[in-house]
Amino acid sequence: MSQTIAARLQSLGLSLPEAPAPVANYVPYLISGELLFVSGQISKAPDGSIVKGRLGDGLSVAEGQTAARYCALNILAQANAALGSLDRIAQVMRLTGFVTSAPDCGDQPAVVNGASDLMVEVLGEAGRHTRVAVGVAALPAGCAVEIDAIIRIKP
Repeated sequence: MSQTIAARLQSLGLSLPEAPAPVANYVPYLISGELLFVSGQISKAPDGSIVKGRLGDGLSVAEGQTAARYCALNILAQANAALGSLDRIAQVMRLTGFVTSAPDCGDQPAVVNGASDLMVEVLGEAGRHTRVAVGVAALPAGCAVEIDAIIRIKP
C-alpha cells in the first residue's frame, strides 16, 4: 500500500483484515482487462463476528452503516490480495449493496453510505463510484449487509 493510503487507513483507526476466503463455489475476485470484480463481501467485523440484523426491525441506520463499513474494508482487503497493492486502484466504479430490511423500510441508501463514505475517506477521488442500494429479505449467515464491487485498475 502507498504511504498515502496506509496513512489514511491509520488516521481513520483502520487496518485491512485478511481477505476473507470464499464460503461456497465461487472465487473472491476476478480480473478482466482493466477491471477487478470483487464478490459480495458480508458485514464481517475485524474480530470475525458478523453484524446481523434487519434494518427497520431492530437494526438502526447507524448500526447498518457500521456493517457497510466492514463490507468496504473486506472489499479493500480483496482488492489488495488481487492487485498486490491498493496503489493499483484507479477508480472504484460501482458498489452494489444489499441490506437485510423490513418490508416497509427505505433507508438502504443511508446504510450503504457507510461503505461509500469509507471508500472516499481511504481512496479520495478514486473512491467515488456509482452505486445501487437494495433491500432484501435475507442474506448469507444472517448478515445485515453484503456489498460487491467493480474496480478499475491502473494500467
